[in-house]
Amino acid sequence: MKALSLKRRHPLAVLALLLMGLLLTGGLYTLATSVNQAKAETTTYSAEDVEQGEKLFIANCATCHGMGASGSKDGPSLVGVGAASVDFQVGTGRMPLQAQGPQAPQKPQQFNAEQTKQLAAYVASLGAGPSVPAAEFLDGKGDAAEGGELFRVNCAMCHNAAAAGGALTQGKFAPSLAGVTPEHIYEAMITGPQNMPVFNDANITPEQKRNIITFLQTIEANGSPGGNDLGALGPVSEGLFVWIAGLGLVIAFTIWLTSRTS
Repeated sequence: MKALSLKRRHPLAVLALLLMGLLLTGGLYTLATSVNQAKAETTTYSAEDVEQGEKLFIANCATCHGMGASGSKDGPSLVGVGAASVDFQVGTGRMPLQAQGPQAPQKPQQFNAEQTKQLAAYVASLGAGPSVPAAEFLDGKGDAAEGGELFRVNCAMCHNAAAAGGALTQGKFAPSLAGVTPEHIYEAMITGPQNMPVFNDANITPEQKRNIITFLQTIEANGSPGGNDLGALGPVSEGLFVWIAGLGLVIAFTIWLTSRTS
């Protein structure tokens, strides 16, 4: 007992206990995160997909991203970005990049769905990263009310409360989410393209992402019940329109009235 008591008083005992606690906590966190990601993602790529994807990458992407996707002065490394990032960027036409600028705009796709899948398979084979989401989280059958709350707290400051998009700094912008597929919305949340932050499963769970997607589909389907939404930019644009229209009517009426009296 005396020997055990002496060991407990050893100055390194506290450090050892702290290290063990950190290792245990880190291990449990990693396990929980991997379980959540496994629940929300799917990785079903064949060796042929990877091989064909590598050929497409060398022919179309290596000029900027380098051989082996290791990156260059014209494009970042893609090692570890995952299949979801490729599926989003290529599937929305943002990549291949048409010209250098503040951010990559959406444009017509250069690759079809099969080629996009093959490119995603190749990049996914280079290192672990977010995968294409499972269909169960893209069905639009989540809780739209909760999704609306989550959207207003996490997304509305850039994308606007009606998801109409908005301007950022230095020529950048948050795009409108109208017409964006559920898959691409989910992928944007887990990869953080352009100026968007990453919302991993620790920030917003897969079920909550499903709710956000449901909310976006709901407001898009409902349209604008109050008439012309004026870009859905809120009371500032609406007030400005009323002010200009009202002032114009007053001026027109004044001109008409004075012309009659003269």
